Amino acid sequence: MALTLELPLADGSLQTYRLRETTPFAPPAARPALDRIAYSAAHVVADARADGAPWLDCRIDWETTIAYRRRLWSLGLGVAEAMDTAQRGMGLDWPTSLELIRRSLDAARSVPGALIACGCGTDHLAPEAARDVDDVIRAYEEQMEAIEKLGGKLIVMASRALARVARSTADYERVYDRVLRQARQPVLLHWLGEMFDPALKGYWGSDDVDRAADTVLGIIDANAAKVDGIKISLLDKGREIAMRRRLPAAGGPDGRGVRMYTGDDFDYAELIAGDGAGTLPTHGKSDALLGIFDAIAPAASAALAALAAGDSERFHAILAPTVPLSRHLFGVPTRFYKTGVVFMAWLNGHQDHFTMVGGQQSARSLLHFTQAFRLADAANLIERPELAVRRMRALLALHGIE
Repeated sequence: MALTLELPLADGSLQTYRLRETTPFAPPAARPALDRIAYSAAHVVADARADGAPWLDCRIDWETTIAYRRRLWSLGLGVAEAMDTAQRGMGLDWPTSLELIRRSLDAARSVPGALIACGCGTDHLAPEAARDVDDVIRAYEEQMEAIEKLGGKLIVMASRALARVARSTADYERVYDRVLRQARQPVLLHWLGEMFDPALKGYWGSDDVDRAADTVLGIIDANAAKVDGIKISLLDKGREIAMRRRLPAAGGPDGRGVRMYTGDDFDYAELIAGDGAGTLPTHGKSDALLGIFDAIAPAASAALAALAAGDSERFHAILAPTVPLSRHLFGVPTRFYKTGVVFMAWLNGHQDHFTMVGGQQSARSLLHFTQAFRLADAANLIERPELAVRRMRALLALHGIE
């Protein structure tokens, strides 16, 4: 018998919604072999029972948080740790981030083939406290040293402090040249657009995105041996493709070219599939480092496995229905997408509450959640329908709909 519930509409009325009777993606019997590097930027699970001020204190349920990472690894996905999906800079502070990195690296060592890279930034330096780029360099170096001491691979995150104090493209070149020269192994660079973080407006020294791309490509060209790849989160597939075709043929994780890791949560399927342009494989397709892969992990795994098997039709058939959900979760204000990611984890039973560090569960409206529920159902991403309906009803009740 189909499951139904009453969901609100924008005009305040209620509509009976009937779940689609589909079979959820089955977990693979063994970790699938993929021909794309695919990192999921993973969320953190708050400790809902901890005492303290929810908007100020950063209390983590470590067991459930690490269990979620083990799930991602079992699906063949890598973990991009302590990134913006983990609420870095929006509730997750640097001391807790470092503890998260330590625990995740420890867990990865017990999982054969587990892929993990760790966010390295300057978020322990308040932007208003930075006097010049030397302060930014020291902040990067502090986090680099701490992460590399634990054995972690670096994702060099964009810096709010650098965006505030830099006066020219030369300042960015100086900072990144210093960071890259010191890195023990090739790093991933991260270009986060202002739609994700307004404080990063004008990053790389220009409001002109094409000029900014020239700057970062120059930095990569000068340090290709120290750059695994770059993740760009600009939600502009044309610019990603254009930049991908200009990446150096040397360097990268295997010495055969610097890679593009798509961070485009709107057009990821097309970008990962690629267009085959250019003579280098790295110029014709993108690998992935995506926050949406946290929310759609079973579909992402199945689709990437199909692509690796040469079945591009199935790849697109699986991922196409997930795109409307992703566009919804990452809708403006885009920086609040983490709320939808955690909502999906709670809805599917991967955590027993819908509480976030920083109180960020309040960042989206009830109508946002109900539409996410419909779109998740349409994408075959409701893993346990009976549980999902019970939890959706509980959320509705909290908003006065019983």
